[in-house]
Amino acid sequence: MLSPRVLRSASSFMCRRFSTGQMCLQGKAPDMAEGNTFLLVSNVRNRLREIVGASTNWKDHQQALAERTSLSQYLAQSQEELPAKTMKDSAIEAHLPLGTQSALREKYLNYHNSVRFGRILEDLDSLAVLICYSHTWNKELKRSPLSIVTALVDKIDMRKNIIYPDCDIKFTGHVTWVGKTSIEAKMHMSQYHDGAYSDVLDATFVMVARDPENKRAAFINPLTLESPEEEAIFQQGEINKKRRVELSTASLLKVAPTAEERTLIHNLFLNTLDTRTVSFRGRILPPNSVWMEDAKMKGLEICHPQERNIFNRIFGGFLMRKAYELGWANACAFAGSRPTLVAVDDIVFRKPVEIGSLLLLSSQVCYTEGMHIQVRVHTEVLDPLTRQHSTTNVFHFTFRAEKDIPAVVPQSYGESMLYLDGKRHFDETIRSQG
Repeated sequence: MLSPRVLRSASSFMCRRFSTGQMCLQGKAPDMAEGNTFLLVSNVRNRLREIVGASTNWKDHQQALAERTSLSQYLAQSQEELPAKTMKDSAIEAHLPLGTQSALREKYLNYHNSVRFGRILEDLDSLAVLICYSHTWNKELKRSPLSIVTALVDKIDMRKNIIYPDCDIKFTGHVTWVGKTSIEAKMHMSQYHDGAYSDVLDATFVMVARDPENKRAAFINPLTLESPEEEAIFQQGEINKKRRVELSTASLLKVAPTAEERTLIHNLFLNTLDTRTVSFRGRILPPNSVWMEDAKMKGLEICHPQERNIFNRIFGGFLMRKAYELGWANACAFAGSRPTLVAVDDIVFRKPVEIGSLLLLSSQVCYTEGMHIQVRVHTEVLDPLTRQHSTTNVFHFTFRAEKDIPAVVPQSYGESMLYLDGKRHFDETIRSQG
């Protein structure tokens, strides 16, 4: 991301002036004091509705969608037709004043007297969309002809285990890479505590631009790089794209495990054989272990209009929140203690979820190592009339428990593939944080 010096706004300048003159309350940031002008996280979705012309009333959504169809005439026929934008054009700073505005705390507070991370995921998703609309905004149009939606969450790395429920939070972010129809946005979250801001997390989202009816891809503005720092940021985006392609190519859904992975699975199998019998069927659970079959948790959501996004489908942040909360509960029950989140990675949005859908969520502890738990949450939509299931998302979460935990052991070949996939995600998380 751009350096704090580049992203620093007038409000943060006022923060420095204010803090040099008098002490602030522990969790109340000077730049969020009453009278300062800044974007509130709670206003982001309202701003998005204004950008696309979305209705705030569910009964008017069909009319709003029909009106958006006419915006197709403003779509560019090639990327060359669009003016180049800079990283600064999309730079955003948004505030979540949990310390300054106590009324907000109830929505974010969990029973551990910390912040509900699922709510933070919702805010990150909305902010990523707004950042991308800031990059593509045409001031000559009242509404954007683009439908920008989340394609995947590449990575969320936690820098801090504790998020205080009564201390102000600040998000900053901007576009870091663009293709012809896709955009990468990076965001940073910090929290004001003990007189200063400290890092909480870094997040990388990839969005795609589509036409007003959300049926086909649409071109976006190219990105102009203005400094060596920005060139390095953009190059990292290229590296991220290449890595995603390589991981997809090597997916266990497409190719066989490596020789090393096959040996690992065979050793796990041998470790569960009953030595008292000469049989491949007799299986015994090793000490301090749990069968994968017994490390699951399931959930169901009926998708109501209240959770819709600006395009009248279910809000991606809501899906992330529900998946995270189920995954956390799964890890908590497995570990027998409260886990903390280490990282979120490789969340793929395969299919939009329509209003009225029955959303089935299935969480599985798929890999463990020391005090770490790797959890995979699979979500799918069930059509009650046809009884057909369609996968919508796959989520990967890495948690850390307060003590060493049992090993999770696969029995079937399918579970073994889940185990290896979980190990790959865990190894990648540890490598990226090392």
